[in-house]
Amino acid sequence: MDDIVRQALAKWPNVPACYGWLGLDARGNWYLRDDRAQALGPFAGGGAASKGDELKHEGLIEFIRRNYESDARGQWYFQNGPQCVYVELEATPLIWRVNADFSVHDHLGRVARWQACQLDEAGRLYLQTDTGFGLVHSMDMGHAADAIEQGLWSVQEAQAAGLPARFGYVMSPQLQQMK
Repeated sequence: MDDIVRQALAKWPNVPACYGWLGLDARGNWYLRDDRAQALGPFAGGGAASKGDELKHEGLIEFIRRNYESDARGQWYFQNGPQCVYVELEATPLIWRVNADFSVHDHLGRVARWQACQLDEAGRLYLQTDTGFGLVHSMDMGHAADAIEQGLWSVQEAQAAGLPARFGYVMSPQLQQMK
């Protein structure tokens, strides 16, 4: 977490959290979801319009990456100064990139070590690593398939609907808040 964020938290400790305004898609892209986008449906499965506008400003994206983490309930958020901005997930809280040498790093740029693979009913591949659980980026499925075919990675079958509970993450903190 950035020092400026820590200072803001200390100065303004009781700023209400924000829900529904930020989303992470299955390719590791961040989306800003204004009132219009939120009214069109949920981030995951609501259609392209409900995703909102993809963030393109590299400085803002880097700031989000540095201040992205999870709480004790498995809800992922971006700490924006004193305000906690909870993230709506399209798939998982981390999106894995797989290199030709089978090393992996997440959409935040953090390197990790593979531990296990899960393959869901739609053919999506997920990695369990020493730093967390996430979906393999669709563009890297060729490298992941090579690792599996060479016997370097073993795969277990899984149902996508059960993965959040099994791996401890919340797809929609906004919906969780409404319960």
